[in-house]
Amino acid sequence: MNRLRGRGLPLAVLVGALAALIASVVWVAGSDFGRTGPTAMTGAPARDGPVRNLTDAEHAAGRFAGRWNLHVGEIMQFSENYYAELLDARGRHATEVLVEPGSGAVHLEYGPAMMWNTAYGMMPGSRMPPGRAQSGAPAIGPDRAVRIADRWLRDHRSGLYAAQPEAFPGYYTLHTLRAGHIVGMLSVNAATGDVWYHTWHGRFLGRERQTDSAPTR
Repeated sequence: MNRLRGRGLPLAVLVGALAALIASVVWVAGSDFGRTGPTAMTGAPARDGPVRNLTDAEHAAGRFAGRWNLHVGEIMQFSENYYAELLDARGRHATEVLVEPGSGAVHLEYGPAMMWNTAYGMMPGSRMPPGRAQSGAPAIGPDRAVRIADRWLRDHRSGLYAAQPEAFPGYYTLHTLRAGHIVGMLSVNAATGDVWYHTWHGRFLGRERQTDSAPTR
């Protein structure tokens, strides 16, 4: 996969992510992890109609999360989609999903949730059954992830800085801020330090739950 430092979201990387999603359906359908079928992974058939607000998005994400015995954490609304964190029974961050406003369809978020998540991702060689803890500490800790994110933002998104990271299996996701206000988000790979900016959300509109702990700069 192309390294993502110094770039937004190369077309080749996005195409590769979508190809991996399609290819993984065969593996999922035959595995214990995917015994509920490939539709439980993508969420494509779960179309509950238009999602008009954060409450609707939480309900849609919650139905998807229940397939993996997960529950919904933070919900965010953007101009292009709704974003939700899914948590396990111990409150640990498991994965990230998108809710499509028009159809209500729920699916794994593009990019890191598909390609870097070692527990719930779409890459067959790197995924573990839900709930199984990774052995050993990640090569890159949360403090270093913030420094990496801030350095990348200084170079590529002038005026933005990173909030405190949320640790997902294999990577961190951090809100990007300007003067204390959320603008978007990016992810940092916990093994390589690669940065993947979430370019697909559009403009931030609002959220429910949780607060950023990064100070205004």
